[in-house]
Formats: sequence, C-alpha cells, structure tokens
Amino acid sequence: MLRLKLPTDPRWANIAEKNIEEILTDHAFCEQKAASAAISFIVQYPELTELVDAMTDLAREEMEHFQRVHDQLKKRGFILGRERKDDYVLDLQRFFKERGGVGRTVHLVNKLLTAAMIEARSCERFRVLSENISEKELSEFYHELMISEAGHYTMFLKFARQYGEGELDVDALWNDFLEYEAKVIAKYGRTERVHG
Repeated sequence: MLRLKLPTDPRWANIAEKNIEEILTDHAFCEQKAASAAISFIVQYPELTELVDAMTDLAREEMEHFQRVHDQLKKRGFILGRERKDDYVLDLQRFFKERGGVGRTVHLVNKLLTAAMIEARSCERFRVLSENISEKELSEFYHELMISEAGHYTMFLKFARQYGEGELDVDALWNDFLEYEAKVIAKYGRTERVHG
C-alpha cells in the first residue's frame, strides 16, 4: 500500500529500543511538527474548504498524538527534551527545490506530496517498531499509530491528485518522489529517531 522502495531494516527497532527516551522525544516533536504543518495548510490555502476541514481535524489529532507520546515520556520518568532537527524531511524538500516549478497549485501539490511521504515513512517505521520492540505497551501503541499514519498518507495523496488534476501529472511525480525517497532513506536508519 505504501509503495516505499526501500524498507526499513527491522534491526533499526533494536537501536530505537536501546534509547526509548530519545525515540519518544523525537516522535513527540514529529507529532508537533505534523500539527504545525496542518495549520500551515489552513493559513496558506483558506479558500480550499475541504482541505481546511481536513487539516483542522488533522491538527487536533496530531496534537492528541503529541500528548499521548508526552504521556509515555512522563510515565517513564523522562522530561521532553529539545526539538531535534529532522534531516530526512530537509532532504525530502530538496526534491521539489531541485525540480523547480512555479505557481500556487505546484506549491500546494509539492507540500501535499511531501506530507504524504513523511506520513508513509512514519507509518512504515511505526510498523517496524510495533513488530520488533519487546515492550508490549509500546508495541501496541505503535501499532495503533501506524494505522493512523496510513490514513494520513492516503489523505494527503488524495488531495494532491485532486488539486493537481489537469495541471500536473501527480502520479508520475509521486513515482519519481518514491525513487528519490529510497535514496534519501538509505542514508538513515542508524539512530533512534523516527526518520533517523
């Protein structure tokens, strides 16, 4: 379903499990950034009512996820650390910068596809965690969030196709982006970060 070209090595879960505080802190900030991104769509595209409605719901859901991850930190006696820079996301954004393209629709589709890719990889990483982490509570937690991320991925891809129709070949662009993402993610998978 996700069509990612390079799967995460299951051994990454062992790296993450050795530093639960770090993976949970990074995950918390991923959820906060996802909420901020949803709000950004509302601010930048207020005329797209269907998108505004969906992003309103998403911002709420992502902040609920942030709270749940923060609760996991507190339960273990950890304090939320400082925000981590997400180099994976910065690398993804280079794909569209290098391709160029102008116009409001192009910018919107690029943002939607970037969000879809982040959600797809997060979904895949949460699956790896849910299947390979030894702590039952966290395994179930990540399984639940994996399902949620899959829904976000399909929603963003649907909106990209909807708003790009007639102006962009969104499926061709997505296929190129999937190939690019495989090269990007090959550099990661060695740290206890959601995308690291």
